[in-house]
Amino acid sequence: MIRPDLRGLLRTHSELLIFAALALAALWVAFWGGWFFAVLGGAGALVAGSLALGALRRTPFRRPVAAPGVVEIVEGAIRYYGATDMGGEIPLRDLIEIRLLRLDGHAHWRLRSQSGEALLIPADAAGAGALADAFTALPGLDMGAVSAALAQVARQQDAMRTVWRRPG
Repeated sequence: MIRPDLRGLLRTHSELLIFAALALAALWVAFWGGWFFAVLGGAGALVAGSLALGALRRTPFRRPVAAPGVVEIVEGAIRYYGATDMGGEIPLRDLIEIRLLRLDGHAHWRLRSQSGEALLIPADAAGAGALADAFTALPGLDMGAVSAALAQVARQQDAMRTVWRRPG
């Protein structure tokens, strides 16, 4: 009943649409009249707006699965189980650098630890969308810049970009 391209668009942006609807509902409450409803609706609109901004920044991380392997975030560690490539695990507390690069036409995350180990994770692997939530725990990381870099690397042929380094 719904066209496949519209269904895909709704599926991709569903979280953003839900939070935008909550913000509109909160604004509706704010205009019921009286200072109590204005404060209640304004606070709800601010919360829903900030959640919508987070959903908008996580949107580039949601991709169809086009690469082998599975990504998991378990107890503060990023784990990648490679189907054809080697996998590995890096705890978030040991992470010192995140690079985004394009190999063989696909975007990959290159995570480097304090001990010099590197983990290469395809951005199109199953569960790679969870990296957005894991990256937010890193000090000084700008999610807007990370999302922009992911969109830029997806458009270019051969690109490599450092998106985060541990301060100090």
